[in-house]
Amino acid sequence: MSDTEQFNRSGSSGQQQSGGEGRKTLGSGGKRGDAPGDRGRTSIADGVVEKIAGLAARDVVGVHAMGSGLSRTFGAVRDRVPGGGKSVTRGVKAEVGEVQTALDLEIVVEYGVSIADVARSVRENVVSGVERMTGLEVVEVNIAVSDVKLPDEEEDESEPRLQ
Repeated sequence: MSDTEQFNRSGSSGQQQSGGEGRKTLGSGGKRGDAPGDRGRTSIADGVVEKIAGLAARDVVGVHAMGSGLSRTFGAVRDRVPGGGKSVTRGVKAEVGEVQTALDLEIVVEYGVSIADVARSVRENVVSGVERMTGLEVVEVNIAVSDVKLPDEEEDESEPRLQ
């Protein structure tokens, strides 16, 4: 059984899964003796965790972009479509369990930086941000470095040339 399957099956008293796939539900269900702040449930969707992780990863010096070349290409096209907006979840996949989450990130690093140091900083920033904002325990942050941005390369997401 993978770590992801294991944490999705684990649970603790007072915390229940509800509201569909990919949501974390917190709360005791509103028992009479509970403090007012503990009555009811809070669910967190996978996409919320992905946004938090994506923003936290992009804050790290040395991270040039998120996602593979193909996803960045499609993202660049989507960004130019009115109402498309930038996708902060590009290159981020979260699996949310009842009390834990696991994250997979795909990044492009700047040439000349230590990949090990950037990966460590990304993990620290992502774990800190996700745990602080959601209360979920981050069990793992897997990082795949898909490319290196060379200083003399053109930007992948620059304006297309018209011919």
